[in-house]
Amino acid sequence: MAKDLTTSQLDRQNILNNDLAVGEIQNQTGFQGIIFEDRIRFTKSMVATYFDVDIRTIERYVSENSDEICGNGYEILKGKRLKEFMKCVIDQDVPDKNVGNISSRAPQIAIFDFKAFLNMAMLLVESENAKVLRQVMLDVVIDFVIS
Repeated sequence: MAKDLTTSQLDRQNILNNDLAVGEIQNQTGFQGIIFEDRIRFTKSMVATYFDVDIRTIERYVSENSDEICGNGYEILKGKRLKEFMKCVIDQDVPDKNVGNISSRAPQIAIFDFKAFLNMAMLLVESENAKVLRQVMLDVVIDFVIS
């Protein structure tokens, strides 16, 4: 029987805890984000755009699954770390359309690392892109189990 990542937190976490599988998913998908603190990061706007859903949908899923998503690399940046992140956005010349409407005066910003991004893909039922990404994840995990 096929795994339903949208309903099983255990199945989601089993994939996200497999660093080799996550690395392979990252290699196969080639998703581009913002490199911050040596990890790929995504803003809420980037996540919403990729999954073709409203940013409020992302916020609702984060709110409903905050412990899980925060445990997988979602965080709110403030203060010095926010300034460092904004510097990375500028240094990497990330277009505004890719990061959303980020103001230098924003008191905080929510970011996802790659695991949290994958976690959102496993939760989102409204997104065809999330469904495709879930299949990629399962294919990679199956390849790891077989080999």
